[in-house]
Parts: sequence; C-alpha cells; structure tokens
Amino acid sequence: MDQSELKKVAAERAAEFVEDGMTIGLGTGSTVFFLVEAIARRIQAEGLHIQAVATSSRTADQATGLGIKMLDLNEVDHIDLTIDGADEIDAHYQGIKGGGAAHTLEKMVAINSHRNIWIVDESKLVQVLGKFPLPTEVIPFGCERVFQRLEAEGLHPHFRLDADGKRVLTHNKNYVIDLHMGAIKHPHLLAHFLDSQSGILEHGLFLDLVNTIVVGTQDGAKVIKAR
Repeated sequence: MDQSELKKVAAERAAEFVEDGMTIGLGTGSTVFFLVEAIARRIQAEGLHIQAVATSSRTADQATGLGIKMLDLNEVDHIDLTIDGADEIDAHYQGIKGGGAAHTLEKMVAINSHRNIWIVDESKLVQVLGKFPLPTEVIPFGCERVFQRLEAEGLHPHFRLDADGKRVLTHNKNYVIDLHMGAIKHPHLLAHFLDSQSGILEHGLFLDLVNTIVVGTQDGAKVIKAR
C-alpha cells in the first residue's frame, strides 16, 4: 500500500470509535479527509445521530456536504471524542501538528475533548520529535521581533511561504513561523518557553493529549493505547 492507502486504513479504523449520540471533533488534513468520508458512510448505513465541531473550514465544508451536522465550538458544552491527524509522534506519544497551519484551532478542540485519537500512517512515528518543522502561529504586529527572539534562541525560525512566495495566513489571519530544529530533546521545556513568548498565539507541540493512536501499516490498522 502507498501512503494514501495507509492513511485511509487508519481513518476507517478510527471511524469505528464514533458512537451514536456523540459530539465529535474533526481535525484537518489528508488523513482526516478519509475519516470524514468513513463517518458519513456510517451515518447513512447505520442511522447514527452525531454532531461535530471542525478545526478548519475545509473540514467543515466537506462534512456539511456529506450530511454531518456541524456546530461551532462555542455552541457545544462538551466534545466526547476528537479524531485528528499528526505530523510526528514520538516514542512517548507526544506530537507535532500544524502542517496545515490549523494547529491553534486543533489544540482548542483537543483540550476541550474527553478523548483524543490521532490517525497516522506509519511514517509519522519517530523516536524524537523535530525533523518535521515545529509550527508557531504569530500575530503580524511585531512578528519580526518575535522572529528575532526565536532566532537568538537557536530555534532556526522561517516564515512559512505559499507558492507565490507570500507569507501563509492562518484561519485567524496570522503568520506561521516554522522552527527547523532537527531534534526536540525536551519538548515540555520548549513548549513552556514558547507559551511565555508574547506574540506567539499557539505552537504545534501537542503534549500529554492523545489517548489512542491508530496507525495505518502494511499489515492493516494498529491501535496503540497512549494514555
């Protein structure tokens, strides 16, 4: 199976965790695309009654088009389960997310969920985080000063650019500064530092959040209980 097929295997297995009556969180990305399709098929085949909160307009539009009832995070009093992708997961089940520049919304939904499932293909499993650049969402005001602070700390920042060479804008109309560190040996310490920096709205370290990981492998879906 190629990478796309592995993502589909993980997504379809994760869709089995959705139960009737749930309020679910739907993440963002190519693996979640397969998830939304799988959930929609279950709704049609089994008559499931669920409602969902999306972490991006892209996911919300797809889900709405497939007949899934969508709500804003402000409209729900709880989320039973959020299923999302991840860009890297280390040996301690800590993760990096934000390749799609939606990590702020993804984290807001995740921390308001009773349970979190990550769906990935096996290439996303690593020993140490950091080969995938760590995203930070930075407000435009004073962003150059934020960049300089990150650079001074040896975090190798780069503004994320689109195909036209313009700075990528998030859903919140902010910039993304990616940290090209190679290896993040102490993710909790780095998260604490980034949390303390004025001008950084959110970063892509998702620590101590995931409960279950569903991995698409050549032998099928593997379910890992993380915490």
